[in-house]
Amino acid sequence: MAVLDDLSGFEFEDVMEDVFRNLGYENVRQADRTADEGRDVIMEEVVDGQRRAIIVECKHTDAVGRPVVQKLHSAIATFDFEGPKQGIVVTTGRFTNPAQEYAERLQQNVDPHPIELLDGEDLREIADEIGLDLYNGRIEILCDETLRPYDPAAAVDAPVKEAFHDIENIEATDLPAPRSEATFRPVVAVTADTNAVFETSVGVIHRINERTRFAVHADRGHPQVADDDVATLVTENLHVTVDLDTNRFGEVFDEVKEHRFGQTQTEYKEWAVERLQQHHTTTVTYTGDNNVTYNKTCEPNRSDISVQSIKPVYLPEVRHTTDLKEYTYPYEYYATGPSRVTAEDGIHRCVHCDMNGVDETYTYCPNCGAIACDSHTKTERLKQKPVCTGCAVTERFALKTKYFYDEDNLEAFREEYTDMPIHKKAMENKLLAGGSVVATLLVVVGLLVISGVI
Repeated sequence: MAVLDDLSGFEFEDVMEDVFRNLGYENVRQADRTADEGRDVIMEEVVDGQRRAIIVECKHTDAVGRPVVQKLHSAIATFDFEGPKQGIVVTTGRFTNPAQEYAERLQQNVDPHPIELLDGEDLREIADEIGLDLYNGRIEILCDETLRPYDPAAAVDAPVKEAFHDIENIEATDLPAPRSEATFRPVVAVTADTNAVFETSVGVIHRINERTRFAVHADRGHPQVADDDVATLVTENLHVTVDLDTNRFGEVFDEVKEHRFGQTQTEYKEWAVERLQQHHTTTVTYTGDNNVTYNKTCEPNRSDISVQSIKPVYLPEVRHTTDLKEYTYPYEYYATGPSRVTAEDGIHRCVHCDMNGVDETYTYCPNCGAIACDSHTKTERLKQKPVCTGCAVTERFALKTKYFYDEDNLEAFREEYTDMPIHKKAMENKLLAGGSVVATLLVVVGLLVISGVI
């Protein structure tokens, strides 16, 4: 615990807030640092069905005397809470004998506001009990829980095979086994409450009372808020996590990677508070007592935002790559058992123009392995099978372009075309042939009219 000695008083409060949250206390939050009135951390717990407030004073000093304990006792008495209240003084150092005697006397006299004392030795034991590692005064995130990277009731490559189902002209037997990789990416699920009231001389002009849940991609580098669908995937499956055993998963996937959490729990908490401050900041227009219109920027204080939980977990990112002749098709998604959120779909994408989306029609070209959109898919003349414009050999017959798999197919059709009767050759361009028939009929009708037959 010696690393705590290098902290400032405010940094020590941040660490203790995280420690108490990990111990299971609720509504853990810091008092306003500009005027804490002897209250550094405020939290709650439910004992025998009754909610109790706990006021914590953090002292990052070598020794804590009786005046600190007395001051906290007074602060507890004035703290506005409907229900029982008690206090805790926590220090990295030790308590003097008078401080210990004062706290013991409160306990013996069954004082309505008892105070518990936690010194550096107590902190060390608490950290060991709850499995917290401290370095540079921060709680490092050590996590061995992950969402399940695949559905145990189905094959690992079942999602990629399902993705190929609506591709035209491809059968399951055409699909080779894909290469499958699982990357376990760190995420943090955050739950926070924001409670703030903004008043002016005319009264309350804005109020915030909101609980926010979101997930944060927690790789090294700047944290990124996950998309809503990814956040839902994470938060709705936190109750079904499994142990992250890379050796066991290595028997299922061709490659397994594990990324470490990039920041400490304290840093993620601070980042979440800053983000929520920005999210809830708004400008309110109101009319003053003098009938003048004013604009006021309402930004919640840090003390208005209470991070209720920071839950670290690994989110599996599964990537399948399928090789079909000349092309490779990636399919990537975040997974938790049978549920998944697609991150990249290289299957529903035309290789020639990058048109993409599952609502379009795509056709597999057995000649080169391309998956192409309608604009880049033609019918091979000799075999009457799909062929893409990227690999097809072309030649014009009856003034119309025909598509072939290769030169051999083209040569075979040339011979077939040579032996065709003229009316069949004409039908190689049905539009032209139909137009010729119509034109001929019009000429005949015209001649008949001129000759007076009709």
